[in-house]
Amino acid sequence: MGKKFDVLTKIENSPNNLIKGLQAIQASEGYVSDEAIEAVGEYFNISPVEVEGVLTFYSQFKRVKPGKYKIAVCDGTACHIKGSPLIQEWVKNELKVNVGETTADGLFSLESVACLGCCSLAPVMSINGRVYGKLDRKAPQKS
Repeated sequence: MGKKFDVLTKIENSPNNLIKGLQAIQASEGYVSDEAIEAVGEYFNISPVEVEGVLTFYSQFKRVKPGKYKIAVCDGTACHIKGSPLIQEWVKNELKVNVGETTADGLFSLESVACLGCCSLAPVMSINGRVYGKLDRKAPQKS
């Protein structure tokens, strides 16, 4: 296990702590890479296939390295009713990326979230945690 994954050494070495280990890796790296799967499996004495099974079962884990700019479009009830699906579609088209993906240049990642907690500003999205509200459902006109 490389120094990169030293966060695991702060967790008791027991297969029961697999999720804690994966959470620690994701908090440190922003996602769980193939290299991390190997390190976690080795540390907890679990096969990489079992680690991958846990990763794919829980939606909290990300397998794709996030972009420099993390865009989250809210799809809570208020935002959905006020047009967040149109906003999300516009962002997807502009960036040429699907939800859960990162652009080829590594700059932008797009995700859909259940709620950003800003219902009075619906529809909203956030970029690196900064919230933008009362978004227009119409895409800006190109000149």
